[in-house]
Amino acid sequence: MGMNILVAILALNLIVIIHELGHYLVAKASGIKVLEFSLFFGPKILTLKKGETFFSLRLFPVGAFVMLEGEEETSTSERAFSNKPLGVKAAVIAAGPVMNFLSALLFLCLVFFMVGYNSTLLGLVPKGSPADEAGLQTGDRIIKYNGKRIYQPSDFYSFMAISKGKPSIIEFQRGKQKLQGLLTPDLIPENRYILGFGAKEPYGQGSTVVDYVLPGSPAEQEGLAPGDKIISLDEQPVASKKEISAYLNKKQDYPTTVTLLRAGKEIKLTIQPRMEKGPAIYETGISFQVVREGLWETLRQPLIYMFSTIRSVIFTFGWLLTGKVSLTQLAGPVRIVSIMSEAVSYSPTLYLVVINLLNISALISIAIGATNLLPFPALDGGRLLILGIEALRGKPLSPEREATISMVGFVILMSLGVFVVFNDIIQLIWG
Repeated sequence: MGMNILVAILALNLIVIIHELGHYLVAKASGIKVLEFSLFFGPKILTLKKGETFFSLRLFPVGAFVMLEGEEETSTSERAFSNKPLGVKAAVIAAGPVMNFLSALLFLCLVFFMVGYNSTLLGLVPKGSPADEAGLQTGDRIIKYNGKRIYQPSDFYSFMAISKGKPSIIEFQRGKQKLQGLLTPDLIPENRYILGFGAKEPYGQGSTVVDYVLPGSPAEQEGLAPGDKIISLDEQPVASKKEISAYLNKKQDYPTTVTLLRAGKEIKLTIQPRMEKGPAIYETGISFQVVREGLWETLRQPLIYMFSTIRSVIFTFGWLLTGKVSLTQLAGPVRIVSIMSEAVSYSPTLYLVVINLLNISALISIAIGATNLLPFPALDGGRLLILGIEALRGKPLSPEREATISMVGFVILMSLGVFVVFNDIIQLIWG
């Protein structure tokens, strides 16, 4: 476990270091004096000087930064950042996000070459599922969700979650035909009542057949067993897992008479459902195919993936402003490390460890690059916005004034960061 967390921390820091390396390389190429390139933050542990630049290792193992001559104070040097043309300054600032995007493209190309990519082609559509009832079939290609273009499966799930599973128009392609269907996801609410078993099939008759029983669940305590077929609850016939869930949520924690067939014999058990808490789940019966195609498509798909992820960052920012997404839903560094650590721990082979780390690192790298381009003080996008204002005014802001604006933004971002980290810890402990 400790090794998995260490690997995840190193991978996350590598993404941030790549970002800062972009700033560093373009600054050096532009003749700007780089005062310091530091790994991590806090008090210095080790400092080495190479040429005119100090390379530092600091105490707290999070992030990295580059310090340029004339970036935060007035300098008369020709090599100061503040004395360079607007185009050069813009290139240095944009280089961080660009490096994130380029490294993500490299990671994705490697993954897609090795294992393929998640396409928008539908996998097996179970009979009786919401997807089946919407007219979807195996092999259909999802094009739009309520008018919004779908580039990858995560787009589909994001739009479904933000609409809270409301009935939605799905546009899809079948051969040369473009068709539409009304998709109404099955809602599993945040507070749901369960017996504690897994069904043999997700939908239809097989969904009332017990495949496994959860340890310590009410079902196990009262003797429900794999192979049992539930036929009624309190003498009311049930024909699917959906009907079982609906009845239990209506009955809540009152004891329920479960009638089942076991080896051809009818048996009655009295089981008291247990409330389970968790995020709302929207079930559709939809799965997407993983495909491997030729060289051109394998090189094209990472670009599509990157565009889709950048669009998702922009959408998420808008959803935050409109209240459709809560700040508590944002994942900070603690939860990101946890997610990456889980990806490592759940990978049975070194090959899959590498694949999963590359995949998650690409996603995070794109998200970091896109987030940094948002027009907010202290972010690269905010600094590019200031350069745009300078171009319109015809004169630059003083480094001190720009530093003050950035400091205000930094304080706000740090406050948000403390909240997100605190929320991460709460989510990891209490779920």
